[in-house]
Amino acid sequence: QVQLVESGGGLVQPGGSLRLSCAASKSIFSTFTMAWYRQTPGKRRDLVASITTGGNTEYADSLKARFTISRDSAKNTVYLQMNSLKSEDTAVYYCFARRAPDVYWGQGTQVTVSS
Repeated sequence: QVQLVESGGGLVQPGGSLRLSCAASKSIFSTFTMAWYRQTPGKRRDLVASITTGGNTEYADSLKARFTISRDSAKNTVYLQMNSLKSEDTAVYYCFARRAPDVYWGQGTQVTVSS
């Protein structure tokens, strides 16, 4: 079992920045692909960014210019740096870990972009 705990969400003004953190309960980055997803009410959960065991990253096309995923293996933590935030970035952001067939989700952290 792997527990994922997100933090760093909150209220931010348009144009601002936030860094989300996802702390894993144990060292998994060498065997798990990590990712961030986001979801708004009534919509599906969409991929924001992912990072593989080898460190390769992928982003949703519309977000790659503003968001950056990274990880610190020593801290068992994955980050999502979000810059130039827009109101449409408002969502619950979820941390995700996958090593087929196992999948784990965090509880989510709310990000609200509003003036």
